[in-house]
Amino acid sequence: MTETMDRAALHRSLEAMRFEVLPVKGALAQAELLEPGSTVTVTASAAKGIEPTLDTAARLTALGLHVVPHLAARSVGDRAHLRAITDRLAGLGVTEVFVVAGDANQPAGEFADSLSLLQAMDEVPNRPGRIGISGYPERHAFIPDASAIRSMSDKARYADYVVSQICFDPETISAWARDVQFRGVGLPIYVGAPGVVDARRLLRIALKIGLGESTRFLRKQYGTVSRMLTRYTPEELFDELAPQLIDPATGIAGWHLFTFNEIARTVQWRDELIARLAGRADQSA
Repeated sequence: MTETMDRAALHRSLEAMRFEVLPVKGALAQAELLEPGSTVTVTASAAKGIEPTLDTAARLTALGLHVVPHLAARSVGDRAHLRAITDRLAGLGVTEVFVVAGDANQPAGEFADSLSLLQAMDEVPNRPGRIGISGYPERHAFIPDASAIRSMSDKARYADYVVSQICFDPETISAWARDVQFRGVGLPIYVGAPGVVDARRLLRIALKIGLGESTRFLRKQYGTVSRMLTRYTPEELFDELAPQLIDPATGIAGWHLFTFNEIARTVQWRDELIARLAGRADQSA
């Protein structure tokens, strides 16, 4: 693998990256900054249910974006409700969804986890053509390792790709991605990473969602007062992982950015990085 190949692969992956947004006020205005055809995923809210996700998906689709709503299993009542959701998405022209268990303490109906929803979706007439599932590169605060591994293997037969949970350590991500492929899952992996976010806010988020090991890694990088006042960008992470984009042993296919609705900052950073990569290519030509 050459540096030129790594740089070209990184350039392509930056242009095709996925942007995750929260279905709250202001999300539409932020998403308008993206080029038509960009992939935008819309998260699910345990407190507000699935309707805000579907409503936001409809509005983003009207902007010409490729929209991927999150379907939280515990927010879907029953198979009739599921069919109504998939029919509505089909009517909008939505062809891809991302299936998660959801954060609700109690299921709204018969689907307690993402596997049960995936199995039911396999039987609906308007099943989306492409489905994503989540993966965990490091220990999850609430899910035992053995359960996480078994769950991914079970879900993989119904899915087309994996998006990893946030992890700030490129070595951990690379080792996990290789292990996923070694276990025979074989799905392409989109590495989940924060977009451009204030470091202080990012630390709070990492603690809230139980990223113990990643929180310690982040504190090593942003633990001083001066660095806590800066903004985190995933540039170092992407630079370290760029060689994996052309290594089939990892299955890493690209990036999934958790923007926390900081799309303007994230897009500006992405565009500046692409320009720098193009400049380096010109200098080496």
